[in-house]
Amino acid sequence: MSGDDESNRPLRVVVWGTGNVGLPAIRAVVANPALVLDGVIVSNPEKVGRDAGELAEIGPLGVLASDDIDAMLAARPDAVVYTASGDFRPIEAITDVLRCLAAGCNVVTPSIYPLYHPPSAPPELISYIDGACQQAGSSLFASGIDPGWALDLLPLILSGVAGSIEEIRTQEIFNYASYHAPDAVRDLVGFGTPLDRTPPMLDEMALQTVWGGMVRLVADGLGETLDEVTTWTERLPLAETVEVPGMGTFEAGTQGAMRFEVRGMIGGKARIVVEHITRIIDDIAPHWPTAPAGREGAHRVIITGRPSIEVTICASDGDGNSAEGGNATAAGRLVHAIPAVVAARPGIVTALDLPLIIGRGLLG
Repeated sequence: MSGDDESNRPLRVVVWGTGNVGLPAIRAVVANPALVLDGVIVSNPEKVGRDAGELAEIGPLGVLASDDIDAMLAARPDAVVYTASGDFRPIEAITDVLRCLAAGCNVVTPSIYPLYHPPSAPPELISYIDGACQQAGSSLFASGIDPGWALDLLPLILSGVAGSIEEIRTQEIFNYASYHAPDAVRDLVGFGTPLDRTPPMLDEMALQTVWGGMVRLVADGLGETLDEVTTWTERLPLAETVEVPGMGTFEAGTQGAMRFEVRGMIGGKARIVVEHITRIIDDIAPHWPTAPAGREGAHRVIITGRPSIEVTICASDGDGNSAEGGNATAAGRLVHAIPAVVAARPGIVTALDLPLIIGRGLLG
């Protein structure tokens, strides 16, 4: 194949994981004319040998899911979309990603939160990841929706049409009853747990690691230096016991709503804020911000200044489910970033290093 032919060929992509982000990632790869689905890695024995298109509910593709990781990486795909969860298995996720990078495969992933903003990540983690990239000539881009494009790309783009800015605030407003991960809803987010027990999501280190980096990334994009990043949390109990389909029983007196802010401070004022407002039922905490009528979730950017600007984003993956819609946008951003990541310098890249990612070739 000639050099010109090689540069114009579709990039070969492997999707690792077929969960909430992996399945829409498969669909996004198939829809992008610059990419071709080269393989799918699964861990569930029941999925081994199944057609990737049938798993993604788009019809047969002739690509069979496999658990043979060595064979997949030995084929040297151009990129791996790593979507296996890192919430409860962070070391394993990092190990998997290092394995891909060392094999010379570029990686896009939502699974390793500290890599969303490398300057605030643990130095030893950056050393391991960057070392693997430099040795094999590979690159890595970590992003999602929240944390991800709703917190970095969207507010930065909107800042470019402001006249003056007093505060940039991004919100996720969400009803977790529709989130298809019951263990995470209870054990990670803390719904249904006693109020005297701090859930992992509200731990100070978690808030700083997952969302503090996004606040710092926006500050970097604006050319600002933060004095500090602080956190604030609030939790409210359920007034009565409720039954949530697919989730089970949530007892009265346990966490029914949760709210936090991660605040980038300049001169004693919160200037860049990430805010989460989450519930397990719609009618709790009615005085808190809510999603638009008929939606169980939304992302919102509010720029206070002159002029003040407010943009609300609601996503759906075809069935009205905001959680699945949000996951699909995370998958889409990562997948459509692959050509830019492949072309990038070896190492870890962020939203500030990449060109604007657009849906080229997706119409029709």
